[in-house]
Amino acid sequence: MSQKFQRVRLILGDQLNAGHSWFSTVDQQTVYCLFETWSEATYARHHVQKITGFFLAMRAFRDHLESAGHTVIYRDLDDTRELQLASIAENLLDVAEEVSADTIEYQLPDEYRLDELLKDLAADFSGTVTAVDSEHFLSERDTVEELFRGKKTYLMETFYREMRRRHNVMLDEMGEPLGGQWNYDQENRGSLPKDIEFPSAVSFERDATEIVELLERHAVPTMGRMEGNVFTFPVTRAACRKALTDFVKNRLPQFGTYQDAMTEAHPLLFHANLSFAMNTKMLHPMEVIRAAIREWEDRPEEISINQVEGFVRQILGWREYMRGVYWAKMPGFAVDNHLEHDGKLPDWYWTGDTKMNCLSHAIGQSLDLAYAHHIQRLMVTGNFALILGVHPDEVDAWYLGVYIDAIEWVEITNTRGMSQRADGGLVATKPYCSSANYINKMSDYCKNCHYHHKKKTEADACPFNSLYWDFLDRHRERFSNNFRMAFMYKTWDRNDSEKKAAILERAQWIKEHRDEL
Repeated sequence: MSQKFQRVRLILGDQLNAGHSWFSTVDQQTVYCLFETWSEATYARHHVQKITGFFLAMRAFRDHLESAGHTVIYRDLDDTRELQLASIAENLLDVAEEVSADTIEYQLPDEYRLDELLKDLAADFSGTVTAVDSEHFLSERDTVEELFRGKKTYLMETFYREMRRRHNVMLDEMGEPLGGQWNYDQENRGSLPKDIEFPSAVSFERDATEIVELLERHAVPTMGRMEGNVFTFPVTRAACRKALTDFVKNRLPQFGTYQDAMTEAHPLLFHANLSFAMNTKMLHPMEVIRAAIREWEDRPEEISINQVEGFVRQILGWREYMRGVYWAKMPGFAVDNHLEHDGKLPDWYWTGDTKMNCLSHAIGQSLDLAYAHHIQRLMVTGNFALILGVHPDEVDAWYLGVYIDAIEWVEITNTRGMSQRADGGLVATKPYCSSANYINKMSDYCKNCHYHHKKKTEADACPFNSLYWDFLDRHRERFSNNFRMAFMYKTWDRNDSEKKAAILERAQWIKEHRDEL
């Protein structure tokens, strides 16, 4: 580009916020930059749909900016590879030199590694480097750290109530929670009735062959599948708004009650599937919250308060809370391994080829769709890795790669913290582990399984059962005094020594033959 610009502004692939103040006016002295780079495509082994989704959304955002009159330099993967500029920082400095800019501006990244990378720009650039807020989140980076300063555990419920008050969400005139309760979680654990019907969800099918061929051309390692190269997630602001409307109209009325349920019959159930749209900032969290509350207010006979509160809690509570934990505890959080687990993730996590139906289905769905809802992630794939004793680094790598919404700030806190308890209990008051009983209660997976969900030691006994008791036994010193675990230890101790030995022997066999299950 021969034209000269005073200012270069970087837009990351998860900063596609059309409402950012940067774009309120057109400045002829500013050029915006988006880059498809080798470093971002390969820092983890990503699902092919994840890379495809980011590249498609970035290209759509470029088109939006250009149609609004902004000047954009967009380098696709062909461009950045030809220039032999692997990283975002290298490309940004190259553009700044090319257009003779004396100022580089960027929005604060949400990943620690990119935050550190962009902080170092000033050392390599003779002009001014300025960072601004992304104008997306409802709390600051340090809100969680400040709220829990000096505490050994970070209780999400405390944070959630603070956020409800701060943003005046679902409160009466006295500042008390509407309905008289802050949290309706006890009403949000329903198992699915046999005759329940699932509403269809709007799809955004588009041919992604161009992106697939781009990745193949540069031998980008990927995981997962995309049947027929058809991509189905929304990648524009308008499409994301349509997806939001579809959710609150059709699935919110039963979301809360069945948010923990699982079934072979339908991948989405009543979930929103808006996390990719939100994590790329195409949707703002408050507009999502307001849309749900507005629908509830308009249809009080059809939507009970537990449906909308459960949804609001996931966004205003968990999503903001996890981001705060991330910035409070990084970079150390990324290497925490409090339980000292050192096992290997079974090979079938990359294929779904296991006789355990729950894991075969949850993993197969993840590989096919780059999506699974939170209970599939926490209580099936995560639960099994936890009680098997897999090293959290391996679990992190899988979760970061397989899901389209997986950006480190939200993935690692949920995976390493809540799911694998590698943080020593900072995030969760108890380990999220269970035997097959929970999975049978909350799903239809066990009905069509090779293994029997009630057996513990036989050859066809569900591996979850012996592994669960083995997990409790080997971590007894850590958890026996946990008030939420006391009953389970009493149950374990009612077994005689011979029965305990048989269960632990079966668990050891499973750990040694994990790839054969």
